[in-house]
Amino acid sequence: MTTPAPLRRPRKDAAANRAGILQAAATTLALDPSASIDQIARAAGLSRRALYGHFDDRQALLTELIAAGAQRFNAIASSLDEPHPPLALARLTAALWTEAAHVQVAAALALDESHLEQTATALAPLRRALVDVVRAGQDDGTLRVDMAAPTLARLIEETARAAVSRIDASSPIATSLAVRAVLSIAGLSWRESEALLNAHPDVLEAN
Repeated sequence: MTTPAPLRRPRKDAAANRAGILQAAATTLALDPSASIDQIARAAGLSRRALYGHFDDRQALLTELIAAGAQRFNAIASSLDEPHPPLALARLTAALWTEAAHVQVAAALALDESHLEQTATALAPLRRALVDVVRAGQDDGTLRVDMAAPTLARLIEETARAAVSRIDASSPIATSLAVRAVLSIAGLSWRESEALLNAHPDVLEAN
């Protein structure tokens, strides 16, 4: 009697397992940024060996988390359609902050010093969009002009980076704090920021 060949696991199951691992990694790393592969595997309901069937090592898993977060951030930047540079900067910051709150771990990993080179490549579209907004603001005099656009854009990015790591994303005023911090670095006074946000309350209300 011929023994039937073992059934192959459907590809959709493999995809579901991979997605489950990524979700488990995000949840686990949110509680413990140094969580091991074993901890992540247990959280995903899989063995260590099964996890290694999807990712070669812990770094490969982190790389995928960063890439997934970057893809979402880049999509937000590409959809930005606001001609007034300070308002564009406010809208971009608010939208990115909300997304960062949803993928807090991926955002934190992407902004970690040990992943800067990888992040630079993954977030290239977002960074180009930010430089374009800054340059437009410098050209029309609405943003500070005491430094080159790429330098100011990087300073704005560093401010956002600090916000992600220091401000509790669950706070009801988290988005407002992040937006105001970025506008301040970009050259607006606190009064100008207040006037801008009061004139366009949807910037914060939508987040």
